[in-house]
Amino acid sequence: MPVAVPIGAAQWPARSLLGMLPLPARLELLRRGTEVRFDAGDVLLREGWDDRHVLLLLSGFVKVTATVENGETSLLAVRAGGDTVGEMAAMDGAPRSATVTACGPLTARRISAETLRELLLSRPEISLALTGIVANRLRWANRRRLDFRGYPAKARLARLLVELADCYGTERADGVEIGCSLTQPELATMVGAAETTIHKVLSDLRKDRVLKTGYRTTTILNLPRLTGLADLTPPLP
Repeated sequence: MPVAVPIGAAQWPARSLLGMLPLPARLELLRRGTEVRFDAGDVLLREGWDDRHVLLLLSGFVKVTATVENGETSLLAVRAGGDTVGEMAAMDGAPRSATVTACGPLTARRISAETLRELLLSRPEISLALTGIVANRLRWANRRRLDFRGYPAKARLARLLVELADCYGTERADGVEIGCSLTQPELATMVGAAETTIHKVLSDLRKDRVLKTGYRTTTILNLPRLTGLADLTPPLP
């Protein structure tokens, strides 16, 4: 099936799979599978399901959530165009470990587990890039656990926002815009803090002109200041 989107690497974040791949491998990946579309709130993948395909996001944002033992839903991650979702089940055959929900309209390519395995064997560039991404996601999860123990809520939220800006931010005249909509309860689950605490931290950051929030967007107005609050040394590793 013809590729219906621009194929340049600049179309996707540099740390995403499509952003990392050289052009021949990117073209090969984009030719596989079938294009599918989702609207805001649509479930792309469901925790516990036994389907095995992987979705290659071409545009938009998704939220990755899972249910914890007390029945509450926890936000695990955000993914954007250029990323894959569902690759773990496609690679190891286990049931889905999380639910993936569209934050807005998006397009993706649905690639079967068999096709993915064929690509990983025939295109070492794809195999190495995807392995590196999975390793980075594990490293990110480990950092979150350390953050919970080593930093107060304000620093944890700042670290999360800096990472989102680094991976998915878009330069604007007034700062760096993170174009994914995260509610205060979702931010609270990602940084392990009470919703009331996140509300106060965001209010303080807006008051200090470090960031501003709008419909489905957060814009970081002073990235160096936020990076300092996060106890990070730019550039982000």
